[in-house]
Amino acid sequence: MIRNKFKRCSTLWILLLGLNCATIVQGKNLVSRNLNFAQKQIGLQIQHMNGEIKNPCTLTTDGKVKYIAPKDWRSGFFPGTLWYLYELTGDEKWKELAERHTGAIESIKDYKDSHDVGFMIYCSFGNGYRLTSRPEYKDVIIQTARTLCTRFRPGAGIIQSWNVSKSLKAKGWICPVIIDNMMNLELLFEASRLSGDETFRRVALSHIENTLKNHFRPDGSCYHVVDYDPETGQVRHKMTRQGYADESTWSRGHAWAIYGFTMAYRYTHDRRYLDRAVQTFEYMRHHPNMAKDGIPYWDMDVPDIGREPRDASSAAIIASALYEMADYVLPEQAEDYLKYARKLLKSLSTSAYRARLGDNGCFLLKHSVSSKPGNSEIDVPLNYADYYFLEALVREKKH
Repeated sequence: MIRNKFKRCSTLWILLLGLNCATIVQGKNLVSRNLNFAQKQIGLQIQHMNGEIKNPCTLTTDGKVKYIAPKDWRSGFFPGTLWYLYELTGDEKWKELAERHTGAIESIKDYKDSHDVGFMIYCSFGNGYRLTSRPEYKDVIIQTARTLCTRFRPGAGIIQSWNVSKSLKAKGWICPVIIDNMMNLELLFEASRLSGDETFRRVALSHIENTLKNHFRPDGSCYHVVDYDPETGQVRHKMTRQGYADESTWSRGHAWAIYGFTMAYRYTHDRRYLDRAVQTFEYMRHHPNMAKDGIPYWDMDVPDIGREPRDASSAAIIASALYEMADYVLPEQAEDYLKYARKLLKSLSTSAYRARLGDNGCFLLKHSVSSKPGNSEIDVPLNYADYYFLEALVREKKH
């Protein structure tokens, strides 16, 4: 009897070990296949620049590559993509290219008209400092954090997202905060760690607390925009600008929330932040309109959803977030989240979403959406989809 129990336990252990090994092999293949493609595709993208330092973002309506200026909120993603290629390969070629493209946007460290300096500088200089420890990169990060803090409104305890243009004034907005702004807080946490200045951390925590209190519905879904009175902190409106409707599920906004609160937990170990990330992910995962392959539609509540475009960028962001989230939850939940992250990566790696070599403006992924209500960049490649796709591959490699 004892011998039979031991035999059954041994068989089960071998089976589990075999399944785990198979998962590891599949993960390695997933990384290697996509990395080989990414090196070739981004290599072609570099060739098309003819030696110039350009910053590719998406495709124009006539199918040409759109290059952006440093002040575009997406200017940090292509340099960051090059840093991830260097991290994944160790090839000095990618490091040299990353350094050149990163240096081209250094002026953003003093740019006060956008909350997205966190995206711009941390995806570029942040990754560069993490991989090289160059002291000048550290200085840029800290200076950018000072710049970002000029947008902090003490009365409301938040970082104002957009400047109020004529069109926003016409809507009655005074001090809009978008869920995307969670992503810019990593810069502040890192600047605090690097400089020892707790001001950056306090600003980040204040913004997180108000976002936690005001941006979410009881079911875990979130609003895109919350408009505050900057003096009193009173919430004036809750609405959307890029989603289908004020109460709908704008997919990329939910991806930012999942990623942003997971990152916030990394720096604080505040369980409420992790719980928020988990609940928002579970809301998205089990949304009745979620496609079988896990790639969200641009908004999950739009009518006649089967005719609507998908958003590969949302899937890439969520996949990357899940790899980190898996490090913080219980082992059983971690395996589930890793499995889902790999599902997303596998879907994105198919011909339905990953471009053919030389096509798609030499971006990696197809089928992302910037703003359908704004009729801007619909069903096109976007550089941040590629960035988070490669970041997810970096994190898969580490798991």
